[in-house]
Amino acid sequence: MREIIKFNEIYVKTQASVVGKTEANGPLRAYFDMCERDEYFGTDTWEKAESEMARRTLNLLLGKAKLNPEELELICGGDLLNQCVASSYGVKELGVPFLGLYGACSTFSEAVICGSTFIHSGGVENAVAFASSHFCSAEKQYRFPLEYGGQRTPTAQNTVTGCGAVLLGKEKSPIKVENAMIGRI
Repeated sequence: MREIIKFNEIYVKTQASVVGKTEANGPLRAYFDMCERDEYFGTDTWEKAESEMARRTLNLLLGKAKLNPEELELICGGDLLNQCVASSYGVKELGVPFLGLYGACSTFSEAVICGSTFIHSGGVENAVAFASSHFCSAEKQYRFPLEYGGQRTPTAQNTVTGCGAVLLGKEKSPIKVENAMIGRI
């Protein structure tokens, strides 16, 4: 297998992002499309909140691109939860073919590679690549469940509460996907 995959004329048409309150208070606030102060995003669990965050991001992206869900051919993306459950419920109402991906920190890159590959091959004309995470649901699954009330160390990492998405296609824009390299373990 060759190390570098070369793409022909794949572009990022538009992008969208939705984040939580911690991210909204940070130095990048001006770059986010939507900042939600409620960590539950109007739902009753953190997992449902992550699905709602993904749903909002994808709807924002479609709105910016002036596309109806029926015009979208493929969604590639995922989250940090078992079986990509937050992403699956987040894209469910759109009725668009969905490839659920899990690569933890590499999920967004994997989604861009998959979407670009489908477009490059002629299989689809457009694809969405996205990834989401929610601090509270990730803590619950991977680290120190917040419900237990455990103390976090001063050096503990924080998982972002956010979702980012891009619409990929052949229509020229300033951002081009030219190459990808899939690593080896």
